[in-house]
Amino acid sequence: MISARFVFTAAAGLALLGAGACAPLRSYQGYVVDADLVNSVQVGVDNRQSVLATLGKPTLTSQFNEGEWYYIGRDSRNYAFNDPKAKAQTALRIRFDAQGTVSEVTRTGVEQVASINPSDKKTPTLGRERGFFEDLFGNIGTVGAPGAGGPGPDGP
Repeated sequence: MISARFVFTAAAGLALLGAGACAPLRSYQGYVVDADLVNSVQVGVDNRQSVLATLGKPTLTSQFNEGEWYYIGRDSRNYAFNDPKAKAQTALRIRFDAQGTVSEVTRTGVEQVASINPSDKKTPTLGRERGFFEDLFGNIGTVGAPGAGGPGPDGP
């Protein structure tokens, strides 16, 4: 016979495991910002090589202006099946002038993160409206049929 003490211990253990499963998951993506290193980059003093040596390779560079480097990092948290929420985000933009000297250092945070709600509208297509089963079974019998373009006497 199972003792009450064993049942209580097993129930308490399961409760602890269940509570542990609800712990938030923390993830950090991108550049890990070191405030001391970022503050050491000085406008008019540093150049591309010194910034590269200090901060490392940028997360991305500008598509339109070769004189902009971006260092982006994001700290997010979520529970098991929820969408992650950004707790902190840092975007550091460093602009260089034509000689390669730092001309501007800009920092932005999580306040610049845009919340986007995708539209559920569908783009209409021209032609027939096919149902689910017609899409699923529509090609049965057409493979290798004359005029269907498959291998055979009329095909390639």
